[in-house]
Amino acid sequence: MSNFEQFHFDFYQSNYTIDDQEEGCNSYGSDKNLCDSRNQTGEQRPAGAFAPSDMLLSPQNYTGQILQPTYCPDTLSHLGYADGFDEEPPLLEELGINFEHIWQKTLTVLNPMKPADGSIMNETDLTGPMIFCLALGATLLLAGKVHFGYVYGMSAIGCLAMHALLNLMSISGVSHGCVASVLGYCLLPMVILSSSAVVFSLQGIPGTVLALFIIGWCSLSASKIFTSALAMEGQQLLIAYPCALLYGLFALLTVF
Repeated sequence: MSNFEQFHFDFYQSNYTIDDQEEGCNSYGSDKNLCDSRNQTGEQRPAGAFAPSDMLLSPQNYTGQILQPTYCPDTLSHLGYADGFDEEPPLLEELGINFEHIWQKTLTVLNPMKPADGSIMNETDLTGPMIFCLALGATLLLAGKVHFGYVYGMSAIGCLAMHALLNLMSISGVSHGCVASVLGYCLLPMVILSSSAVVFSLQGIPGTVLALFIIGWCSLSASKIFTSALAMEGQQLLIAYPCALLYGLFALLTVF
């Protein structure tokens, strides 16, 4: 037991005593009775005594419900959300994908005698052209011809050439997206020709006649759309000739 008491004394040995604490209280001018009462009873000041005066707010009555904010029309009108989201266009329309316009353009290409709507055709819609280019490459692949690079290469060169030509012929001018959109949509009859190449061979008189018919169909549809969109009345034959040359390249790629 003597060793344990010696260890206890050595472990808690310190120079700080209760007398020093009392002297510290006297040296700072504090009340000695308050220090003695605190040392004896160990009472602490309430937590609210240390709170600043600005945090002690007056209680307010909350009229709303739990987890439900109150409605403030002034704040909504200030932020610009008073009208809501009803007037916002759909997400696909913001991305430039309008299925109604795509369907109308497709029907215009399939029916060359149908008058084209210039307000709809003068758009940079590339959803349909991308689908038709992929369909043309896929049908050529089914026929044993891997010509995806030729399809995209001739499409890009043809769009640039037609853009330069139409800007020289028209007064208002045309954008690259509009030219690519019209030429891509008018590629749909060429997909029909490449689908026929999967069933039977086009290297013969029937295949040549069918290819010439498809070329005339594509060039007539493209020239009709360009004349209606760019207000180029009386110049349809001049536009149909370069379009026939472009679609003739796709026909040669399909037949041979």
